[in-house]
This record gives sequence, structure tokens and C-alpha cells, in this order.
Amino acid sequence: MKVLHLDTNHPLLIDQLTALGFKNDEDYTATKQQIEAKLHQYDGLVIRSRFTIDKPFLDAATNLKFIGRVGAGLENIDCDYAKRKGIHLISAPEGNRNAVGEHALGMLLSLFNKLNKADKEVRNGKWLREANRGLELDGKTVGLIGYGNMGKAFAKKLRGFDVEVLCYDIKPHVGDENCKQVPLETLQQQANVLSLHTPQTPLTINMVNEAFINKFANPFWLINTARGKSVVTSDLVSALKTKKILGAGLDVLEYEKASFESLFSNNMPEAFQYLITAENVLLTPHVAGWTVESKEKLAQTIVNKIKAHFVTP
Repeated sequence: MKVLHLDTNHPLLIDQLTALGFKNDEDYTATKQQIEAKLHQYDGLVIRSRFTIDKPFLDAATNLKFIGRVGAGLENIDCDYAKRKGIHLISAPEGNRNAVGEHALGMLLSLFNKLNKADKEVRNGKWLREANRGLELDGKTVGLIGYGNMGKAFAKKLRGFDVEVLCYDIKPHVGDENCKQVPLETLQQQANVLSLHTPQTPLTINMVNEAFINKFANPFWLINTARGKSVVTSDLVSALKTKKILGAGLDVLEYEKASFESLFSNNMPEAFQYLITAENVLLTPHVAGWTVESKEKLAQTIVNKIKAHFVTP
């Protein structure tokens, strides 16, 4: 089987596929149209987020048997059309779930203890102890929306704290020893912290908007390591100004391009201008699942799934 790799990944991916008998070609620079022109030659495709895999792209892939996405989500792929064409879709949420859980916890603790603010002040000769008095996580209620690989990883990290962890998920019976599954209304009544762990779907796009935010009984902290388009940034900014949202840790932004590789298509939005000056907002460039270890684990997960599906024991 011939496999085309469209993004660079950990070298073990190509090395191990070669050892399993696959022929691997790499093309990290050609345009989407140039790739489409030669797709018919390949049985497999391995990508991160370089292109949107739409119907014309899939129609050009007349011999394609699988697409491996070295990451958690498949929103850049027309999954329904791919499945109708008999293409097996592979993703690797297991590969970076631990990294995401650690990043979410790090963001939350940094916000509670004003670590970034205090660090900046000390570097500028300011020694403001009372202004940087922190909060303790113990005693708080943490609400998770989405309780798959990423939500479960974050809940596991929270086991070391005296907190109540609640989750809401559209799938039934996903709660476990680390987290109690509740209706969304219950989560909104009780949570002091909200952390998003959902894929990008029609249900989650613009999910955190003004109406959603106002249904929370308590002012709360927001962590988003999931998908940027789940949060309406202008509504988030309004809630930060009124202190309905006490602070936000955002690894993802509404303004990200579909490839996740860059930010703005045009000028900087007004809402983002507020975020970059707010002391109670922490921003990172979509790197929650982007660790040295996860790069290897993501690649290994893809190899393992390809092997399990396409290599005869």
C-alpha cells in the first residue's frame, strides 16, 4: 500500500510503516490542487491540519482506503462523505490527552494564583503582594463539558485536589470515579470553573455565548483547550467586563484559521484586542496537546491503528 504524508510528524510514523511494508511518499509543499492531481496513486493519506479534506479532494482519491489524522479531531474532513466512499478514518485523541489535561490544569492554577501577572510585575521592579493574593482550587466545583479522552484526562489530574468534578456530555453513562455526570442545568448551577473538552460540531460552534454564560448561577472561570469556535469571543469579553466570567485560559481562539497554523486572516478583531491586555486572561497558541511526548504518542497511535486495521497478523 502506498501512503502519502502531507505534514511532518515524528519520524517513527514513517519508519514503522515502512517496516510494516508500506511505501511512504512525503509532500509538504505542494498546493491542494497539485496533491489532488496525484491522489489516485495512493491507498492511504496521513495529515495533521494542512488542508480541508472536502468532496472534490475525496473524489480525486479514487483508491484511498484510509486517512490518518495525527491529532484528536476530524472536523477538517468531510467525514460522512469519506465514509460513504468506504474510506476508513483514523484519529489519535489517545496520543495527546495527557498533554491537554496537564495544560488545562496549568492554565487554571496560573489564573488562580496570578502567576503570569506577578511574574511580569516582578520583572518590572514591582513587588505587589496583596495585589497578587491567589485563590485555592480546593473546595471549588469544576464543570467539564465533554467527557471523552480529553475531559477524562483533566478529571484525572484533578484527583489530587479537594474539588467536586461534574461533567455534561451528550452521550449517556460516561461518568466515572473521577467525575459525576449531570444535566447541563445542574452543571451551570454549581460550577465555579468551566472547562471545555468538546470536538467542533454544529452543536458546539458558538456554544458559549451570552445566553449560555448567563445561565451560570455563580461567576466562573473558563478554560478552553478544545476548539476556538466554541466560544463567541465578543460575548466572553462582555462577561469578563461584568465579572460574570472571572478569568479565562484560552489555548484556542475563534479567529484561528482552519489549519490551526496561524491566527488572523485580516485585521485584529476588537474583542481580541481586549483579551491581549486583560490581566485575568491567559493565552497560548493551540499547544495544549503539543508536547515533546505527545508528538511521539500521536504518531505511535496512528501506526498502531493502521496496523490493526490493515496489516494481517
